[in-house]
Amino acid sequence: MSRKSNPNAAVIASIVSDCSRASMLTALLDGRFHPASELASMANIKPQTASYHLSKMIEAGVIMMEKQGRHRYYGIRDQEVARVMESLLSIAPPVPISSLKQHTEDKKLRFARTCYDHLAGYAGVQVTESLIRMGMMEDDGEAFRITEKGGAFFAELQINLIETKKKRRAYILKCLDWSERRHHLAGALGNALLERMLELGWMKRLPDTRAIHITEAGIAGLKETFEIDLTISDGVVTR
Repeated sequence: MSRKSNPNAAVIASIVSDCSRASMLTALLDGRFHPASELASMANIKPQTASYHLSKMIEAGVIMMEKQGRHRYYGIRDQEVARVMESLLSIAPPVPISSLKQHTEDKKLRFARTCYDHLAGYAGVQVTESLIRMGMMEDDGEAFRITEKGGAFFAELQINLIETKKKRRAYILKCLDWSERRHHLAGALGNALLERMLELGWMKRLPDTRAIHITEAGIAGLKETFEIDLTISDGVVTR
């Protein structure tokens, strides 16, 4: 095999080795598209600098850009990029926390957040492990597999597995959770499950963050459906 046929890992390594680019990629793990000015603010850099970094990331194929009129919005290219970023975060040293605001945000992200377009954090891992514990899903070490019992379970949740499989993306994926160091459910099914819980009002997306808020209805729904016990302390959902 010639050297030219091998993937150029150095290109991707150089992308994530830059602090500003890594910050923007981490912010884009919320699964949304953001303008360059917003990403610049998140990375604490000038808009011109952000535009330079964004062009480099587009060139490397890790993000994509969409135009709406005169405006440009940037987002993670696909779930594979998100999985790689989540895995890298799982082995990265923690960022020093120097304020109460940082501590609060870190606590929220570790509890429940989006990883591209599916649920991650403690809540995401608990849902995944509950599906396995209840016999709805099996883990063979390499991949997750939906059981016959699980098919009926998802149908009752009004998640159409046939339509979910038809999506032009991986159906079921294992994603290593950076904060829990365990796997959560990703892929088209992981996305369908998060969207369904959002529709049911169990969870809400929060502005300007990847954190997911679990509502009182969600606490009840997770307990009844997934046998997961969560409590509220001072208005905050806790383990």
